[in-house]
Amino acid sequence: MSLRKWAKLFMKTLLVGAVAALVVGLILQLFNGAIEFTGMADRLLYPLILLGSGALVSVYSQMGFFAYLTLNYMGIGIFRRKTWQYIQIVLAVLALLELMFFRTFVGGSTSLQQDLILGISILVIAVVVAYLKVKSTNANAWIPTLFFMMAISIVEIIGVLQIGVSNATIFMVVPLLICNAYQILTLHKVTQQDEKKS
Repeated sequence: MSLRKWAKLFMKTLLVGAVAALVVGLILQLFNGAIEFTGMADRLLYPLILLGSGALVSVYSQMGFFAYLTLNYMGIGIFRRKTWQYIQIVLAVLALLELMFFRTFVGGSTSLQQDLILGISILVIAVVVAYLKVKSTNANAWIPTLFFMMAISIVEIIGVLQIGVSNATIFMVVPLLICNAYQILTLHKVTQQDEKKS
């Protein structure tokens, strides 16, 4: 993949994250009304702040995506393909269990119900994204996509989970998952173009 194509993917993901955060932020404000506006300037600045926050979330997502690509490259180089797939399955399941149970029982951080809802949501989204990826590529993409959408996404959201505020969790997790899904679903399109030229 050329730098130009990587920059194009970066900018598109930046836009996806900004728009996702804007939509999620406005929906949260509409239903929860957590922020009280004191004037018209606040109402005008709020969407800009949401766009900027979404752009930052997308950059965070892209760092995780780059780390995943590096980890996947090294994993394929070190282990046999089948062994690497089993390792990814185990790590994804451990990350999901850590999110849903371990934090509550060991750390006593939040309610079990919230962690279960978040974990099941991530699992469902990961399965849907993996299904779409397999449909557009091949069956070999199933496990790496599940691993990325589950394990890497959970590692990326651990920081926001320590805040303990539901609105903050929703505001960060939804755009992050959308950015992760966008990147993994478009990666093969970007790399296919390079393969066709050579």
